[in-house]
Amino acid sequence: MSRLDSMLRRLTAQRDGLNWAAEQISGQPGDVLDMGLGNGRTYDHLREILAARRIWVMDRVLQCHPDSTPPTENFLQGEAEPMLQKLAAEGRRIALAHYDFGRGIKHEDVAEAALLSPLIARVMQPGGLLISGQPLVGFNQIKGPETIAPDRYLFYTA
Repeated sequence: MSRLDSMLRRLTAQRDGLNWAAEQISGQPGDVLDMGLGNGRTYDHLREILAARRIWVMDRVLQCHPDSTPPTENFLQGEAEPMLQKLAAEGRRIALAHYDFGRGIKHEDVAEAALLSPLIARVMQPGGLLISGQPLVGFNQIKGPETIAPDRYLFYTA
């Protein structure tokens, strides 16, 4: 599979997974958390499909497309550990989290996801959904939408 085909497969899975998750959390309390802003495409999609929810966004730096910049009060800039600790200390409850941290070095990305998993668990609403390109630890893995290959994106409940 070419890198272009792989990227298209990943982005399609991401969109389909987010749309599916938005339907699943309908009527449940809690905010949304996008971990890894990057260019802002995922955040832009989340604010379109979950316009009534507060969407927290975290990343080391703010370098997204200008049209996809989150409001200052919802952007948590810095390393993930202190940002997740801040959300937990404020009593924030997350109904849907999207985990998209990583630099593309698989063993490092998997290790980081495992390290951050307990901190993510502290902010999740019981029964909340997590969508991730990396394996997370300590959550109940579930089957996502039929349109997504099981190895492409991972789905969990808190």
